[in-house]
Amino acid sequence: MPIEIIPTFIMYSAVSAITPGPANLCSLASAISYGRKKALRQWRGIFTGFAVVSVTISVIVWFIGMAFHKWLHVLTWIGAAYILWLAWHILRSDSTGQAEAREHCNFLTGLFVQLTNPKIMVFCATALATYALPYADSYWDMLKIALLLPFLGGPIGNLVWLFAGAQLQRFFKDHRKIVNIVMALALGVCAVSIVLRG
Repeated sequence: MPIEIIPTFIMYSAVSAITPGPANLCSLASAISYGRKKALRQWRGIFTGFAVVSVTISVIVWFIGMAFHKWLHVLTWIGAAYILWLAWHILRSDSTGQAEAREHCNFLTGLFVQLTNPKIMVFCATALATYALPYADSYWDMLKIALLLPFLGGPIGNLVWLFAGAQLQRFFKDHRKIVNIVMALALGVCAVSIVLRG
């Protein structure tokens, strides 16, 4: 991955990680309902699930990229279009969603949440197809990025929601319009950068 695209890659990862989603709201609900110590046990499952999804998607993206190598620029445009769609969706969003408390707060619950979380599947596929695949010389290059994603993406956002969730939820609610505009603009910058580099 060229050094010039790293800032937008990190920005895309940060926006995707901090926005409300199934795992973030689960972390918030667990911390409020069961306390941080139990919620951290669940977070380990969330982290593991994210890593499993990330590596699995890297294999899929790599083989699709190799099979359709001459169409790789199309994947870049599709990734940029998805990021713009996400920006538009965030900009028009008027609700952060409701967190539901879980009956169980453990590793397996966290793992299950991530293994069935479409937000991170799309995040990983977009990040890998758009930021890694066009510059990867081998699958090992893709795998390095896939293994980096859990440290840049969702699980870090989950920790923020876990430790500062109630305040973060209040901030999102009280300043929804401004937060949505800033996040949408950040994603727009990412999409434009992808297209210009592609």
